[in-house]
Amino acid sequence: MELNSEAPPEILHVVKYLRSSTAGIKLRQGVYNGKRVEYFKGKSAIKALLKESYTKLKNVPKVTDAEAASKVLQEILPHALFLRVDRANNDSTSQRNAPKILQVSHTQMFSDDQYYVWFYEGSQIWNYLGGVGLIAVVFAAVMFPLWPAILRDIVWYLAVAILCLFGVLIIISVIRLILFIITMIIAPPGIWIFPNLFEDVGFIDSFLPLWDWEVARKKEKVEEEDENLRSNGVDDLSGDSKDRRTTVQDVDDELGEEKSGDDKKDD
Repeated sequence: MELNSEAPPEILHVVKYLRSSTAGIKLRQGVYNGKRVEYFKGKSAIKALLKESYTKLKNVPKVTDAEAASKVLQEILPHALFLRVDRANNDSTSQRNAPKILQVSHTQMFSDDQYYVWFYEGSQIWNYLGGVGLIAVVFAAVMFPLWPAILRDIVWYLAVAILCLFGVLIIISVIRLILFIITMIIAPPGIWIFPNLFEDVGFIDSFLPLWDWEVARKKEKVEEEDENLRSNGVDDLSGDSKDRRTTVQDVDDELGEEKSGDDKKDD
């Protein structure tokens, strides 16, 4: 079956949405005509059309419920952008985890419990540009001896600068570790040089502050934990514990009064 490239714009917009990561369709790997292909279950496509991200699209059919979503997906089938397929069962244990062999079904009806293979691959321009760029980079690297002297010098200086940068980072890492061990023994809990060097911060922030105590970093974590505990209602628990202590004391007082009353009666 030949793919129909004359699908209406609304249908193409729906298909592009389903093929995007925004739709969140669970894709499976299969084999069709000896080639690896991607297929999905109808239920996943229906859920994708019921998402809020679909309602924000323009020039697409309106979908309000699962029935309307199934109707839109049924309208896509005649254009062969995806087709219903039957999965062959893998009998041997070694083939159970292998991709399923797919065959196009003779009955092309959309159902939430059936499987559909993608034939629409979208625009291939980025793949073509990426292939051309990769070939150009390889060709340029092979032709490096024929480059002008100025370009070869520039590449050489850039390579040396990058290697020097990595070397400096390694040296700083070794020095800061040695200084931390020394200061941890002499003046515990130790001092870190460039404490944010390996933190998830910007390049400049990685070298700020110049040094810091290890204990300060631990105190910050303790303070954060205290704030989290307070936000989770630890203050309420402490109040409850005080109330419980008060009630226990009241009970003890009552028991003491009863005992004194009994003693008076005995007298």
